[in-house]
Amino acid sequence: MALREQSYLILLALSESPLHGYGVIKAVRELSEERVRLGAGTLYGALDRLSGDGLVAVVKEEVVAGRHRRYYDLTGHGRTVLAEETARLARLAATAQHRLNLRPAWEAR
Repeated sequence: MALREQSYLILLALSESPLHGYGVIKAVRELSEERVRLGAGTLYGALDRLSGDGLVAVVKEEVVAGRHRRYYDLTGHGRTVLAEETARLARLAATAQHRLNLRPAWEAR
């Protein structure tokens, strides 16, 4: 299952621990080296799709300073899909390095 970059980054952000919406936004920004900046509407639309696909689930809800906060986490299926997509991207990067005659980063030292 190929994922959109935003969905991949959201799943990766959730791979270590459950996060609430703002935590996901911040983690995605860091993971993408400030390149991907999710707005709230984009994030929650993606989380709804990922939840509908069984990749993430709400694991906790609380009210903080009068605001409702939901925490999301990867499901087992989500973790599997993330691992498979990561392997696919690694193969693609290896193919690109070969075609461009680039040495892998770990060999460039």
